[in-house]
Amino acid sequence: MLPRLQLPPSHAALILIALAFVAPGLVGHDPWRAIDVIAIEVVHQMQLSGDWVVPRLAGGAWLEDPPFYHWTALAFAKALGWLLGFHNAVRIASGVAVLAALWFLYLAARNFSPRDERRTAATSATLLLLGSVGLIVHAHEAVPDLATLAASCAAFAFLVSSHEKPIKTGLAFGASLGIAFLSTGPVMPAVLVVVALLAHAVCDEWRTPKALRFLAAAAGAFAVLAASWPIALALRAPELAPAWWSVATQPRGEFGANLRYYLATASWFAWPAWPLAAWAAWRLRREWRAPRVFVPLAAALLALPAIAWAGPRQDINTIMLLAPLALLGAHGVAHLRRGAANALDWFGVMTFGFFAGLVWLGYLAMMSGVPPRVAHNFVKSAPGFVAHFEPVPFLVALALTLAWLYLAFFTAPSPTRGVTRWAAGVALLWGTFATLWLPWADYLKSYQGVALQLKSVIPAGAGCIAQSELGTAQRAALSYHAGIRMQPMQAAAPGNPACRLVIVQGGPRQEISPGPGWRKLADVGRPGDKSERLRLYRNAGR
Repeated sequence: MLPRLQLPPSHAALILIALAFVAPGLVGHDPWRAIDVIAIEVVHQMQLSGDWVVPRLAGGAWLEDPPFYHWTALAFAKALGWLLGFHNAVRIASGVAVLAALWFLYLAARNFSPRDERRTAATSATLLLLGSVGLIVHAHEAVPDLATLAASCAAFAFLVSSHEKPIKTGLAFGASLGIAFLSTGPVMPAVLVVVALLAHAVCDEWRTPKALRFLAAAAGAFAVLAASWPIALALRAPELAPAWWSVATQPRGEFGANLRYYLATASWFAWPAWPLAAWAAWRLRREWRAPRVFVPLAAALLALPAIAWAGPRQDINTIMLLAPLALLGAHGVAHLRRGAANALDWFGVMTFGFFAGLVWLGYLAMMSGVPPRVAHNFVKSAPGFVAHFEPVPFLVALALTLAWLYLAFFTAPSPTRGVTRWAAGVALLWGTFATLWLPWADYLKSYQGVALQLKSVIPAGAGCIAQSELGTAQRAALSYHAGIRMQPMQAAAPGNPACRLVIVQGGPRQEISPGPGWRKLADVGRPGDKSERLRLYRNAGR
């Protein structure tokens, strides 16, 4: 019999679980559609242009996100790009941000808790954040929101120490808010500012003369850091500064519809943190003015309407709820009733064991063709893909599986056993997918082949290229992989377009022709993609 793992897990075991989750899938694949390829292209444009002030995508200004994450990612790309490849090195910034978020949340939960509960609460908060379902994929993409997640966790860690060395912690708290502002805009910093003000007014133990020094230092640090890039942008490109501020502060979508969307999304995105947070809030309802209850509860309750007000309806925005929910939920883990704790524990073990078994079954089918029906499904979904055995990913997946089996069968009874085995299950599921299925997934999701096919048929000296109905992710992918830059289709007179080439996005059975006089040069799409085609047309009259 192997020795039982004592819980809560030691620092070394916690670090191993975190690395097992964060490391797989950061490198080894092309940029994928949507957020990943967009951020990588913005960083790529910074490298090509040398301009760190004006973010650009496919040659045009990109005003959706401030550039702090892109600056960090570019630094990693310059340091490690020669070894890992540009886009792989960019994603290292995401891995570092997730690890920083886990570390700062550990500190925040430890310092928020009574002395006899510190280790349990700190470990539980870290595992709840790591085990959040919504982070499984997004934690391994180039996502500016991960920098905001790390900054908000740091803000909680410094806020809880506001009564100790108020000037230093205030400066650190304000700097954290400034980084969050420079990563995704004003929504999360505004929430945390309101929470800090309310906490120092409501929580008796924080209502001291030191509070003013803490808040003043925080305000100064935040103002200096948050204003640095907008001022630089106004000096470099005066016409873009007001446009960026309008984008950052203009609500997108109707509040009620957005709120319903985020409530539904948070039900799975923030699982299992939110039910544990709800239980902790109920159990500690008589202590609601204590900082450990008031701060995360207020942050979660304010962040939800804030993201619903700002919009748009994208699941990645729900990431702002994870830190406060994990922080609050950690206080409920140690006091969870036995039936609920056992239900969470065995639900996690059975769920992740089942799905990890399916991942191994799919890998076996790809490698050997057995079982035939499963192998046929892989061939059908990715025509032309040929699987190859790679020993290192296989050994990594095998090690993750054996480690999870050890946790599943050789952990001592403990209040933290459920969250520990849940987080380990998340690491197992993602790790086996990112090692065993990654070549197949990359074959389906990569736009490199599409971009190079289009580039191969673009005539030399073709001049400008227009685009119609092309999504942001597609424009970013074509620019990153093939250097294809496009401009919107001009409203010119019929037969006299501004560009003689145009790329149009449509469905396989929905061909949107630019009009008469255009000849199709290419019709391409990703393997197995039944919803999207990119078509290149040339004006026959020019």
